[in-house]
Amino acid sequence: MYKVVTTRQFDRRLSRLPMNLQKRISTKIREVAEDPYATNNNLTKLQGRDGYRLRVGDWRIIYELQDDQLIMLVLELDTRGGIY
Repeated sequence: MYKVVTTRQFDRRLSRLPMNLQKRISTKIREVAEDPYATNNNLTKLQGRDGYRLRVGDWRIIYELQDDQLIMLVLELDTRGGIY
């Protein structure tokens, strides 16, 4: 299992969301951290930059995997129009 590390920007954005959406996003991140390379239709490798995109409803989460240290670095959280 990968250790989840979040940025301050991600934490601030997550704290402004409704509690039920916060739980949904947190649960999904934990599921991905358990097996980040499992086949999942909501994961996509990004083009033009390192990292992956996780989709949770209308929200997108950008993260990077550091395989040598088993760290999942969660960078950004925003809606589709705001994150790309």
